[in-house]
Amino acid sequence: MSKKVVIVGGVAGGASAAARLRRLDEHAEIVIFEKGPYISFANCGLPYYIGGTIAERDRLLVQTPKGMADRFRIDVRTQSEVISINPQHQTIQVNSEERGQYEETYDELILSPGARPVIPDLPGIDNPLIYTVRNIPDIDRIKDAVSASNNESAIVIGGGFIGVEMAENLREAGLHVTLVEGNEQVLTPFDPELAASLAQEMEQHGVNLQFSKRVKGFRSLEHGIGVELTDGHILKGDLVILAIGVSPDTSFLQSSGISLGTRGHIIVNEAMETNIPHIYAVGDAIEVSDYIHGTKTVIPLAGPANKQGRIAADRIAGIHSTYKGTQGTSIIKVFGLTGATTGSNEKVLKRHNVDYHTVIVHPASHASYYPGSSAITLKLLFSPEGRILGAQAVGFEGVDKRIDDIAVAIHFGGHISDLTELELSYAPPYSSAKDPVNMAGYAAENIMAGRVKTFTYDQLSMRQPEQTILLDVRSELEHRNGHIPGSLNIPVDELRERMDELDVSKEIWVYCQVGLRGYTATQILRQHGFNVKNLSGGFKTYRQAQFKPAPYSGQKHEVTDDQNHSDHVSHSKQNALHQKDQPSAQSQSQRIDEELDVCGLSCPGPLIQVKQKMDQLLDGETLRVKASDPGFYEDVKAWAAMSGAALIQLERGKNGIIEAVLTKQTETVKSSSSEAQHVEPASTMVVFSGDLDKAIASLIIANGAAASGRKVTMFYTFWGLNIIRKHQPGPVSKNMIGRMFDLMLPRGSHKLGLSKMNMIGVGPKVIRGIMKKNNVASLEELIQTALAQGVEMVACQMSMDLMGIQREEIMDQVTIGGVGYYLGQADKSNHNLFI
Repeated sequence: MSKKVVIVGGVAGGASAAARLRRLDEHAEIVIFEKGPYISFANCGLPYYIGGTIAERDRLLVQTPKGMADRFRIDVRTQSEVISINPQHQTIQVNSEERGQYEETYDELILSPGARPVIPDLPGIDNPLIYTVRNIPDIDRIKDAVSASNNESAIVIGGGFIGVEMAENLREAGLHVTLVEGNEQVLTPFDPELAASLAQEMEQHGVNLQFSKRVKGFRSLEHGIGVELTDGHILKGDLVILAIGVSPDTSFLQSSGISLGTRGHIIVNEAMETNIPHIYAVGDAIEVSDYIHGTKTVIPLAGPANKQGRIAADRIAGIHSTYKGTQGTSIIKVFGLTGATTGSNEKVLKRHNVDYHTVIVHPASHASYYPGSSAITLKLLFSPEGRILGAQAVGFEGVDKRIDDIAVAIHFGGHISDLTELELSYAPPYSSAKDPVNMAGYAAENIMAGRVKTFTYDQLSMRQPEQTILLDVRSELEHRNGHIPGSLNIPVDELRERMDELDVSKEIWVYCQVGLRGYTATQILRQHGFNVKNLSGGFKTYRQAQFKPAPYSGQKHEVTDDQNHSDHVSHSKQNALHQKDQPSAQSQSQRIDEELDVCGLSCPGPLIQVKQKMDQLLDGETLRVKASDPGFYEDVKAWAAMSGAALIQLERGKNGIIEAVLTKQTETVKSSSSEAQHVEPASTMVVFSGDLDKAIASLIIANGAAASGRKVTMFYTFWGLNIIRKHQPGPVSKNMIGRMFDLMLPRGSHKLGLSKMNMIGVGPKVIRGIMKKNNVASLEELIQTALAQGVEMVACQMSMDLMGIQREEIMDQVTIGGVGYYLGQADKSNHNLFI
């Protein structure tokens, strides 16, 4: 006698279960109930339809009811919502758009209801301009809104996979996009230093990132919608995408007797069986076992859902398949970058109290001498015994196969030694003789064998300067271009001759650019009796981890209806370019006199070679440069502006390769071209003084200039740094000089004295009282107003180093820069002050 199998929900889990079951049992009666209009669609592809990568809507439809009926003889009933289950009678109650309410019997029941977007109970949440992303009807409504000619801006709330993919594709569609995330990073399956790379890629492509921000409500505006943040800011847009997470769509099971987890997920065993006989569950609505730790967790991914559907069908057909758990292997495209992860990250390991080590390497995606190579950042997490616990990678090319390799190793209980022994396919266009996976294994094996001790970028704040030496073993030029504060520079090639400059009684903390030279240095020092350890991932990882999104530049006040649209939108969709600085008509036919390939080099290597090459050119000759260092995209713009070279073309191509075309200009051409250009009004200000009265004067001038439409840059150096210091920073480790300055210097704007008539601290209180009485904004209010108006505040790195002031002590909205950055801004300014 044939079985009647009823499946609740289609898409990944339900549809795969139905197809598998039909292949195994030609005689079973199979009925699928789907409450939406589509039985099987590419929900992972929905964002790419918005951005235009998937141009045809029909490509999203994986299978249709007719297709399922014709090929598999499956009865598919769409627009039919299952509203309750009666396990005792083995029936379900259905609410059908076509047939109304009715009852259906089953012999075996598979639940695949999926997950629905979380919709918080906030004021204004019912605004029609708020959209969620779950199915085809959702994406149709968003597509219509994006295509509307008067819609030019979008706000995405949530920085998970869906939020990031929607932000990218809305940007690709030509909208101005702001992403609001309550955490300090996007994409929490990644550790912060890798997530920072993905966030920076978003910002470089024009997405405005707002981290550590919470939404408290929404309001209707005459043009668009306002998103109210808990800090008082109001973001304005034409539409909002709500992507703060998902919850299991299991409310219809509450009275069924089926066991549910604390958050409503269906509890199943390894056979996908619930606690009630003849009822199975698969997909995003179930709890699964964490493959690494064996604990219960929730990981809503399409791949596991398909496997679970297959296993449920096997069990009904008499095949004893089991589901062994989910390790969370996932991947995401973020503009030109790819991020992928498998297994546990540091946060999960800490939550489970698991002891672990990490290692970060930055190998090339393929042989660096073969064109198109770019760097991969690969992080490996492993137990003290060498068991692989997880891995993450970010890069322009080759990320997917490296994480897939490690995912396979984890599945089979792999050890780090297995990674060193993997024989992986190699040819110069595809990999290196030592594959990045091998390299990660070698680095981890060195730690396991005790050949090297390492430290991580986040442990620098715990370093005791009295007991340690922070040693930069890169070249002097690299050190001058940027280094970790408080470090001594001895290039690795000079280390043997200069070893007497190091105190053997202190622990040596070594770093280089990516970790390789640091490893060499540790071996030299270790074998000469030093206690030494190496920075995992090097200065590159440290620098990337410092990434903070550009500060918020909106207005911190009530938005009036007549300004809500024009303040937010500055360009039309047609001008929202993000992948390319379009070349001029002249550049299309521009001759190229010299070529320079600096792919594989990291900053400052590319710029140094560009300068050397440009110095060899004659006036009017052109140079085409190809670089793989992501920072080169912005660096070459600033260098061209400073040097007077003409940047004819700048383009970010496939695999992250940046191509720039520069022309060497004569002094006459420079002069005439600069006169012909429209000069935007700009002001720069060097704030040397830390006196209260001078600080107030500088901020009043800055706010006035900004209000009149000028671009204002304030460069704080020496005593002026006290103005922008935090009042109560977190614990910061300092050397003796740093602590001495700490005792002498006022901490933050509240502690500043007057240049005259300070009167042992009474003067500042009198001035502040007079200002308050006369309704003059305080210094702190002037600072916040300046930031809100877009005034750029820059702290001098050299002054910070000399005075022992660390980044953590400076206000988050302040940029850290050197004199070169200030001179670049001053060069574009027509108004400069020294205070």
